[in-house]
Amino acid sequence: MVEPTLTRARVATSALLFTNGFVLGAWIVHIPAIMDRTDISAATLGTLLLWMGVCAWIAMQAAGFFVDRTGSARAVVVSLLVMCLAITLPSLATNVWTLAAGLGILGAANGIVDVSQNAQAVTVERAFGRPIMSSFHAYFSAGGLAASVLGGGMLALGWPVPLDFLVFAVIGLALVAAVRPHLLDHDVRDREDRPGRPPWTLQIVLLGALAFALMLAEGVAYDWSTVHLRDELGTSEALAAVAYGAFSLTMFISRLVVDRIVAVTGAGTFVRWASLLGACGLAIAIVAPVPAIAIAGWAVVGIGLAGCVPQFFSAAGNVDPRHGAAIIARVTGMGYVALLSGPSVIGLLTHWVPLTTAFLVPLALCLVASALAPRALGSHR
Repeated sequence: MVEPTLTRARVATSALLFTNGFVLGAWIVHIPAIMDRTDISAATLGTLLLWMGVCAWIAMQAAGFFVDRTGSARAVVVSLLVMCLAITLPSLATNVWTLAAGLGILGAANGIVDVSQNAQAVTVERAFGRPIMSSFHAYFSAGGLAASVLGGGMLALGWPVPLDFLVFAVIGLALVAAVRPHLLDHDVRDREDRPGRPPWTLQIVLLGALAFALMLAEGVAYDWSTVHLRDELGTSEALAAVAYGAFSLTMFISRLVVDRIVAVTGAGTFVRWASLLGACGLAIAIVAPVPAIAIAGWAVVGIGLAGCVPQFFSAAGNVDPRHGAAIIARVTGMGYVALLSGPSVIGLLTHWVPLTTAFLVPLALCLVASALAPRALGSHR
């Protein structure tokens, strides 16, 4: 029987990832509205996403050392509180420069949150003694779904954009305050327990490459699914938000069952076939002639990619538990650059090719990830 303390820690960690997805979703759902508000093009948006990714990567590298010193519980609470405040900044932007400043701060905060919340999740998973990482990430997707519903509703009602973001910030702050007492603090390590920095190994490099490939595909869904429906298929902003909602919904549902599948198949086999399904979903979105089919395509992308990234974080955190957060930071850093800055490639490509043609890039990377997965993950569970 699982101890009540561990059960509460699992619920609290799930709530952390929900809050992260919910707050980040506020930005994603409002991207078209903020593009109009600041009068920026798709290409400029791509550049801003690259900047956001650079800020996140820099923060992640510092976060690995910090989290191993102080423990993931303290680090994730502080960084998530900052993120909840920072989410209001893009809504106040009036031009490209003020938007860049807001996204830089938001990206840095989210980078630290990503490392620390995954370190906390690995700590809880290790205490449980069985795969539960995907279930944690299910709640990140649930947060995105909640953001899609709430944000889409406020957009449909015509609320002022800054008010929308303020609502998201208040809800996020309340959730962080509620879960803090139930997080696990025992992953703090003394200096003597961690000799030097962890070396780069082939497994870490391969895990980072997998994270880069599939988190770029996720980033395309996060940042371009709404723009795809609005600009390519002529939908309203409120209907465009449904594409992101469909992606988040299928991610959430799939991640609830992935742990049981991985326990049987092993992570390598699972990611091999799941990334192929993600490629199929992107193909559907690319050729979709009407919004309904495009939404279905983004939903299939969610099913395929749902359980892949959690396997990389779980494997990274267990390569060397003495340096768990530092290795997670390396793998997450490679993936997170793709998640936020990779979609900037899509924006730059729109100078020369249609948006749907640019989607061939994440599709190809899903195929590459399918080939690499067995070597990087093997039978890891």
